[in-house]
Amino acid sequence: MTILSSIGRIAAEFSAARARYQTERAIRSLPIELQKDIGWPEASDAKTNARHGAGSWAGAK
Repeated sequence: MTILSSIGRIAAEFSAARARYQTERAIRSLPIELQKDIGWPEASDAKTNARHGAGSWAGAK
């Protein structure tokens, strides 16, 4: 594996993680009623669905 392919893979994983974060942020900004309509987890479920830190995208599959 070359250094350029490693950098490309890391950049792609970071980009995907950022897109997931932005999507989650947009959904969480919607009213609770709309979040329920689309099946988004409620705030009480947040404890079971632990958010991953910034390093979770690095190597986690």
